[in-house]
Amino acid sequence: MAEQRRNAEEEAARVWQALVATARRTVADGLVVGTSGNVSARVGDLVLVTPSGVPYDRLTPDDITGVDLAGEQVLGALVPTSELPMHLAVYRTTDARAVVHTHAVHATAVSTLVTGLPPIHYMAAALGGPVRVAPYATYGTDELAENMLRALAGRSGCLLQNHGTITYGTTLDQAYDRTAQLEWMCRLWLTASSVPGLTPSLLSEAHMAEAGARLKGYGQRR
Repeated sequence: MAEQRRNAEEEAARVWQALVATARRTVADGLVVGTSGNVSARVGDLVLVTPSGVPYDRLTPDDITGVDLAGEQVLGALVPTSELPMHLAVYRTTDARAVVHTHAVHATAVSTLVTGLPPIHYMAAALGGPVRVAPYATYGTDELAENMLRALAGRSGCLLQNHGTITYGTTLDQAYDRTAQLEWMCRLWLTASSVPGLTPSLLSEAHMAEAGARLKGYGQRR
């Protein structure tokens, strides 16, 4: 029992280190300003999450913050992110092991303009299909979490109206990469849409389905 507990603590410490590195990356890559985003990772029934209002460059191994799937704090003294309801909703309903939430500027801009990101690039298929926009609700509320879940149905990422982005994955790297791809697609659509007198061409459902099928075999095979 003692060995199991020690192994669990070591795993949590390792994941926390990776989580902090991912959170700092969102700032370095311009996806987050200050503490306007949050990152989490699941280890068994423990959810490690960035604390509320603490700059990521100040986080240390001693600041590890964790809750159970009911939202009860079981690790650390710092208050968890105010967006905890969204993170927990994802973990309760999907196979996610990591969640990244940002206020990325191009994605947030798109969320104020349309109810779904127009299918301008096939990489939307990597998120499950055309990206939806969850209707606006006050941050940190159950209403926002419910709106998000509806927008995420069959998807691994969505936009949050007048708010930002949320993506999930089986690893922190995958969740982060999906956020970066989503921001890039939003920037692409905004750029193409800004050319006077021209309208960007969009992909059909058939195009998206074909791309999705091909993406399943993308990358190296072990």
